[in-house]
Amino acid sequence: MFDTNRVKAKMTATVERFKEEMKKVRTGRAHPDMLASVKAEVYGQFMPLNQVANITVQGATMLLITPYDVANIAKIASAIRADQALGLNPADDGRVIRVPIPPLTEERRREIVKTASGKVEEAKISLRQAREDARKEIKNLELAEDAKKRAEASIDDMIKDFNTEIDKLFAEKEAEIMKI
Repeated sequence: MFDTNRVKAKMTATVERFKEEMKKVRTGRAHPDMLASVKAEVYGQFMPLNQVANITVQGATMLLITPYDVANIAKIASAIRADQALGLNPADDGRVIRVPIPPLTEERRREIVKTASGKVEEAKISLRQAREDARKEIKNLELAEDAKKRAEASIDDMIKDFNTEIDKLFAEKEAEIMKI
């Protein structure tokens, strides 16, 4: 009999990665994960912001970044400014960096939804790849035809469930983005 647990684990990992990606999508409210993709060049190498500074939320529309080493404040601010996808303009006072989160326009909201829908497609492609790998593995096993069919049907049911979960997560995020 074919063990579907490995396939389920791969698909579950894909959904978890998708959830993490959705956390990074900007919704108009301040959230530390918004800056997860930003890397600042400090100490001669590029490092994620959460390794060189403490990121906290101050109010609904302000991020407060406190560098562990004040000498890196300008590099951190320029790294945030350089990430055009975020469209943020940080301001520093020599000790901390304040990043105001501007309100989203309707056009920008639609762009963000479009970007997020691309991440949905990436997740679904990853699920389909896991299914295809499992089908190849089932095909190469020496099982009775009806056992192979049952295993494939089980995997197809799994992928339907995971696709439904991804669609649900995206619908929630889209509603959150489009909410004014």
